[in-house]
Amino acid sequence: MSIRSEFRRLRPGDLVEVRSPEEILETLDADGTVDHLPFMPEMTEFCGRRFRVARRVVKTCFSGSISTILAFRSDDVVTLDGLRCNGAAHDGCQKACMIIWREAWLKKVEDATAPRPGDADGRGRLLTRLKTSTGPTTYFCQASELLKAARPLSRRERFGKCVSEVTVGNCSAFEMAQRVCIWLMWRARRIVRGAFARGRQAPTPVQSLNLRPGESIEVKPIEHIIETLNEAGQNRGLSFSPDMRLLCGARQQVKGRLDKIIVDGTGEMRHLKNTVALEGSFCGCSQIAFGGCSRHELAYWREIWLRRPAGSSNGSEPHAN
Repeated sequence: MSIRSEFRRLRPGDLVEVRSPEEILETLDADGTVDHLPFMPEMTEFCGRRFRVARRVVKTCFSGSISTILAFRSDDVVTLDGLRCNGAAHDGCQKACMIIWREAWLKKVEDATAPRPGDADGRGRLLTRLKTSTGPTTYFCQASELLKAARPLSRRERFGKCVSEVTVGNCSAFEMAQRVCIWLMWRARRIVRGAFARGRQAPTPVQSLNLRPGESIEVKPIEHIIETLNEAGQNRGLSFSPDMRLLCGARQQVKGRLDKIIVDGTGEMRHLKNTVALEGSFCGCSQIAFGGCSRHELAYWREIWLRRPAGSSNGSEPHAN
């Protein structure tokens, strides 16, 4: 029996081992994918290592040319605790997507302390089969192929997927009820009052703080942030989402700069300016996606929404450009 035909049903908390390069090669088609989902070069370093399943990917957000909710065409995908793409094989993409794993690439194990075998030769053979681009300016990765590997959900299907999130163990019924109530509240607010935190700027202002990873910053009060937004609640096309308001006034640490990211569905590399990620700050899908999603993407912060604490000597003075 082939690896792909074996039946598995992994659940959050299960201990799994990423299969060897040779075993993974057996699952891949000519494009290095399983049902259009690529096994990326950044994933090869995890072969033979053991991790806990974070969640089953029942549904996922898509933020390319359209914003919608998708479900993979086959119910065999999971995420693993803390494993994000580092973009090393994709020109240093800084999107840091949660890596999505087909169950065919994993096997359930019991012993977390067992030796982890290395296979440098097998890894090399696997790398030669994996694509990273489809043209001079387009990249090939899990984000670029989302629309091929998954399909949009109807409104009725989204309700069903919320139930599935509970039955597969991703969350409790109470947690799902909270997510749905939060979404309904913000949906009603958008209908009555329009976009959250909408401002009046056109065009929207820019500010550079030249922030660096590890720096301590403070998120500006919401009334100051509104002064940087247009009527759609955006600054240069980037939304200030409802969940981000919870950090207003809080001290945070810069996780890293966001200068370039691969766009969902197209493989285009989009260049950003004066934008950072903050430690522990992720997309608030409960506010914008019915029932939430499993991608757990980074939240993007314009530097104009942040400031260095009083008395800080880090970096340079802010300037507009």
